[in-house]
This record gives sequence, structure tokens and C-alpha cells, in this order.
Amino acid sequence: MEQTTIFQMADRLRELQEQKKEREAQVKALTAEIERLDLQLSDAMAEAELAKFTRNGSTYYLKSRLFASPVAGRKDDLMVILKAHGYGSLVTETVNANTLAAFIKEQREATGEDVPAWLDGTVNTFEKVSIGIRKSQ
Repeated sequence: MEQTTIFQMADRLRELQEQKKEREAQVKALTAEIERLDLQLSDAMAEAELAKFTRNGSTYYLKSRLFASPVAGRKDDLMVILKAHGYGSLVTETVNANTLAAFIKEQREATGEDVPAWLDGTVNTFEKVSIGIRKSQ
């Protein structure tokens, strides 16, 4: 492959990554504006005691969503309590994918094996090669 073709691909990759960054910033700004306006509208509707209304073919309504999480430092206690009260099906053990990848990388460096023998057949690994770009000084 000619060097000019490689340079053209590199330029296009950089251009696309810059476009992606710009659009991500736009999405972030839009999300913040949506959240701000959503809060204002829901407050106004609650103040007006208006549960729903229709405007230009769309129905707007108040909805509520509950979020719950363990108290800081009490996750293990919560799991024990849930199991003790017959709700063990809510408790799941997980391994974070990034943490597992870091562990496998450490094991490779320590043992020289792709995957430790004791994990053979239980862990899939693959490496993705991509292009890194940084601005030159």
C-alpha cells in the first residue's frame, strides 16, 4: 500500500475522531439542557396540579421513578439481609470486564501463559489492535 494512501486514511481517521468528540460535546450539552427543562416543566406541572396535558399531538405526563442503592460500605450487609429474608434471587455475583482483563494481563506478565491453566476453558480473551493518535508538540 502506498504511503499516500496510509496518510489519507490517517487524516480521515483523525477527522472522524474529532467529529465524534464535537458531537459528544453537543450531546452532553443537549442532555444537560433536556434535564434542566424537564425539571422546570415537571415543577411547573406539579405546581399547576396538572398530571398530564396534550400539545401538538404529544401527551406530556408526570412520571416517577424510584432509584435505590446500598448505603456506602453496606453492600455486603444488604446482600446478607436480602438472602436471610428469602430474596437471595436479587443478589448476583459479577466480575467487572475491565477488572478481569487487568487481572489476566497481570497473570500473563507473571506466568508467561496466555491464560493461567487453572482458568483454562473458563475465560475468553482477545486483543484488539487500533490506532492511537495524540497531538505532536
